[in-house]
Amino acid sequence: MTIHIEGLTLDVIIGLLDFERKECQRVIVDVEADYDYSDTLFIDYAVMVTAIETTLQTQRYKLLEEALLGIQQALVTAYPHIKTLQLKITKPDILPQCHVALSHRWIF
Repeated sequence: MTIHIEGLTLDVIIGLLDFERKECQRVIVDVEADYDYSDTLFIDYAVMVTAIETTLQTQRYKLLEEALLGIQQALVTAYPHIKTLQLKITKPDILPQCHVALSHRWIF
């Protein structure tokens, strides 16, 4: 099975610049996770969303790379049966002419 979480939008502290350390900014998180499903081995998408929200809101990352690794760690700890994980974090408001994003795919 593959679970998709698309367009999870949060206001968080993330970034290196002074204003990014003081004011929340909008980020958008997209997740794709492949896993083996059974009646007792499934992924609760609401719990997954809460884990992502908690990770980003409490850690106050400086780099998107660190944020991706933090989310990855939280999700595979909660769901060790994940086989592949694709994460993308977008900062849609940091540059006026474009959206900036970072993504990565892990195979476990």
